[in-house]
Amino acid sequence: QVRLVESGGGLVQAGGSLRLSCVASGPAFNLTSFNLSDMRWFRQPPGKQREFVARMIPRYNSTYISDSVKGRFTISGDNAKSTVYLQMNSLKPEDTGVYYCNNILNQVDYWGQGTRVTVSS
Repeated sequence: QVRLVESGGGLVQAGGSLRLSCVASGPAFNLTSFNLSDMRWFRQPPGKQREFVARMIPRYNSTYISDSVKGRFTISGDNAKSTVYLQMNSLKPEDTGVYYCNNILNQVDYWGQGTRVTVSS
């Protein structure tokens, strides 16, 4: 069982920045678990389907960013804290939505409760 807790959302003006955090924990979750995980960020704009934003595979130190946010968003992680971050710069109103953290460990999907980001024009 993996618990994901997102934070860092809020209201920001267009052009501003936010950093989202996702902390992974659980009864049997440890540093090795985090390293073996596939960590992702998704978002769900109002009235739309959930969409992929960014991905990080800690054991390979590899990252992937959706074309829609490339150049503005970066994903990073802190293995010691079992935390993945999403740094969002040059925010646009179309970035508004609920941002979800997703963890895939041992082929099981886990989701956080989401954190809301609102970008005003």
